[in-house]
Amino acid sequence: MIGRIAKRATTDKIPRMLYDMRWVAWVPIVLLAAASASAQEAPPALEFSFSNPGARSTALGGAFVALADDATAAFANPAGLVQLLRPEVSLELRRREFSTPYTEGGRASGAPTGRGVDTVEGIRTAHSNETTSGVSFLSFVYPMARWSLALYRHQLADFSIATEINGLFGMTPAGGTRRYEDQRAITELDVVGTGLSAAYRVSDRLSFGLGFSYFSGTVENRGATYAVDTYPAESWGRNSFLPENSWVASEFSVADSDVGFNIGVLWKLTESWRFGGVYRQGPRFDYELINRAGPLHNAPEGTVLESVTDRAIAFPDVWGLGVAYRSPGGRLTVGFEWDLVEYSIIGESLESHLLDTSLVAIDDANELHLGDEYVFLNRSPLIAVRGGVWRDTDHRFRYLGGDDPYDDAFSHAIYRQGEDILHVTMGVGIAFSVFQIDFGADLSQTSDVFTLSAIYSF
Repeated sequence: MIGRIAKRATTDKIPRMLYDMRWVAWVPIVLLAAASASAQEAPPALEFSFSNPGARSTALGGAFVALADDATAAFANPAGLVQLLRPEVSLELRRREFSTPYTEGGRASGAPTGRGVDTVEGIRTAHSNETTSGVSFLSFVYPMARWSLALYRHQLADFSIATEINGLFGMTPAGGTRRYEDQRAITELDVVGTGLSAAYRVSDRLSFGLGFSYFSGTVENRGATYAVDTYPAESWGRNSFLPENSWVASEFSVADSDVGFNIGVLWKLTESWRFGGVYRQGPRFDYELINRAGPLHNAPEGTVLESVTDRAIAFPDVWGLGVAYRSPGGRLTVGFEWDLVEYSIIGESLESHLLDTSLVAIDDANELHLGDEYVFLNRSPLIAVRGGVWRDTDHRFRYLGGDDPYDDAFSHAIYRQGEDILHVTMGVGIAFSVFQIDFGADLSQTSDVFTLSAIYSF
């Protein structure tokens, strides 16, 4: 939960007690935790795609800002569009398989009682396994003498997760046992950006780019808290999650649009060395949060208990800097990129009278990307092999602590810190005179991404 800790029943002290809560924890829990492929425990995270589009970039470990030499530059770094000599169309198909760990239950503090599901020493972890696939990027580039223009569509997020807390126990100040509220939630996220980018060649070595995107986003989170604190037997068993046992049902929804921009620079220091930089502004979407009484609430079922309609969720801004080396003749290319993803603005934007984020924090992430490409120039068609690595730093919400050590134990159990995730990437490309096809794979502990790109030049 975010900051506020709802009252919990002391299961060995208070028989048949239904306890009040102002909001359902899983709504802010699911929406506040963000990561693109990190080792999430609970809270589970919304997954954003801040990596550069295209199978070639994927195979290069995402180190593409300083290269930006194909149609995907429209999003990755618009300044690179001036490198294209002919009109070009790019299409990317992407499949992502991901497993999101989260805290399902177990012991937040104290020793297990040995009754029912209260037998686990420590935390019990479950996984939500999902697969998404489809067209992730599409662009058209039209180069001119000094100017280049591009239209593009980019899938920033396509994510779904199902989670539940089912039997999380802890101690009371009196030394008894209490059960954290059992909860279930389903979250679906979809964000698409449609944009126009332009690049201007200042000189043979320097170019600038600017793009504007129209973002459309939908977020649906449906969650409920279930009454389990009847005495003596039911409180120790697994929750059946029957609809008639719902205490409070919560709906978090987004169906909004916004306009953002990205700006980039590309500087050829020498014939072999080049530098690139980019800034991408994330969208802000208005959200609606409604808590309704369930069948077991003391208010009539369906009654609106509390709501928020005047706040927005902000998606992170991204800063990227890169450097690339290309050997004379172009056989070998090596790229390095540093990205700063400003995750902290998520919590700042969600703060409201229902979502108290004062006791949690999320740090901005520093992503490091490294990739290399070798082209067999003595072949027709040209064949390129690629590989790379990148590090996704842990960027889940962490609990800062409150005044109640017993409530803190539950919050620390849910907001468990993770670890940085190392991604290994690889791929291959085949280039004909006017057509190029690329395959890339991004493999990690928590997700596998497979992408296929095609580029056609007129």
